Amino acid sequence: MPTYIPKADPLERKWFVIDAKGKVLGKLAAIAASALTGKRKPIYTPFLDTGDHVIVINAALVHLTGRKATDKLYRHHTGYVGGLKSVAAGDLRRKNPARVVEEAIRGMLPKTKLGRAMFQKLKVYAGDHHPHQAQKPLAMPVK
Repeated sequence: MPTYIPKADPLERKWFVIDAKGKVLGKLAAIAASALTGKRKPIYTPFLDTGDHVIVINAALVHLTGRKATDKLYRHHTGYVGGLKSVAAGDLRRKNPARVVEEAIRGMLPKTKLGRAMFQKLKVYAGDHHPHQAQKPLAMPVK
């Protein structure tokens, strides 16, 4: 019997909403990345995008354990000589709370074209409102 390989086109993608209020950032990111890659489905295939859409709300209220608020740094380079910029996680969470959650989830996805396609199915909002009510998202519990 040959191995079943799903087709990428007719996949049914569900929408899930995750409330980040008081949740640990790493655990939240692991669950969201698992849903984005499709590892929760029986038709999971590593080289196809079989994942679902994920909406994260209350990103401003996510919890960082230990001293990560002061010690964890997010770095990027401007492209110019001496252009390495860094900002602490606590400062970035105050300035742009959605980016902290996005970076944590992006780090758990594949670093390929497929991972970039999976990341585009992620929507992160700092508050508790989102404009995706028409998709009827299901609540995804985070322990």
